[in-house]
Amino acid sequence: MRQFFGKLWQEEQGQDIAEYAVMLAVILVLVVGTIRLIGSNANTVFSSVASSVQ
Repeated sequence: MRQFFGKLWQEEQGQDIAEYAVMLAVILVLVVGTIRLIGSNANTVFSSVASSVQ
Protein backbone atom coordinates (compact mmCIF):
# COMPACT_ATOMS: atom_id res chain seq x y z
CA MET A 1 0.00 0.00 0.00
CA ARG A 2 2.83 2.37 0.83
CA GLN A 3 4.44 1.76 -2.56
CA PHE A 4 1.15 2.50 -4.33
CA PHE A 5 0.75 5.87 -2.64
CA GLY A 6 4.43 6.62 -3.17
CA LYS A 7 4.07 6.03 -6.91
CA LEU A 8 0.83 8.00 -6.99
CA TRP A 9 2.48 10.92 -5.18
CA GLN A 10 5.44 10.93 -7.57
CA GLU A 11 3.29 10.56 -10.68
CA GLU A 12 3.48 13.89 -12.50
CA GLN A 13 1.03 13.18 -15.31
CA GLY A 14 -1.96 13.48 -12.98
CA GLN A 15 -0.67 16.79 -11.69
CA ASP A 16 -0.30 18.12 -15.23
CA ILE A 17 -3.89 17.20 -16.04
CA ALA A 18 -5.12 18.94 -12.89
CA GLU A 19 -3.13 22.08 -13.71
CA TYR A 20 -4.55 22.18 -17.23
CA ALA A 21 -8.06 21.73 -15.87
CA VAL A 22 -7.61 24.65 -13.48
CA MET A 23 -6.19 26.87 -16.23
CA LEU A 24 -9.06 25.93 -18.54
CA ALA A 25 -11.61 26.76 -15.84
CA VAL A 26 -10.04 30.18 -15.21
CA ILE A 27 -9.93 30.96 -18.94
CA LEU A 28 -13.56 29.92 -19.37
CA VAL A 29 -14.66 32.13 -16.48
CA LEU A 30 -12.82 35.11 -17.98
CA VAL A 31 -14.23 34.49 -21.46
CA VAL A 32 -17.80 34.04 -20.25
CA GLY A 33 -17.56 37.16 -18.07
CA THR A 34 -16.17 39.21 -20.94
CA ILE A 35 -18.82 37.99 -23.36
CA ARG A 36 -21.60 38.79 -20.90
CA LEU A 37 -20.17 42.28 -20.29
CA ILE A 38 -19.63 43.05 -23.96
CA GLY A 39 -22.85 41.32 -24.98
CA SER A 40 -25.09 43.59 -22.95
CA ASN A 41 -23.26 46.72 -24.11
CA ALA A 42 -23.27 45.55 -27.74
CA ASN A 43 -27.00 44.88 -27.58
CA THR A 44 -27.62 48.45 -26.41
CA VAL A 45 -25.44 49.89 -29.17
CA PHE A 46 -27.08 47.78 -31.89
CA SER A 47 -30.54 48.71 -30.64
CA SER A 48 -29.77 52.43 -30.72
CA VAL A 49 -28.23 52.15 -34.20
CA ALA A 50 -31.23 50.19 -35.45
CA SER A 51 -33.68 52.78 -34.13
CA SER A 52 -31.58 55.59 -35.65
CA VAL A 53 -31.60 53.93 -39.07
CA GLN A 54 -35.37 53.57 -39.11
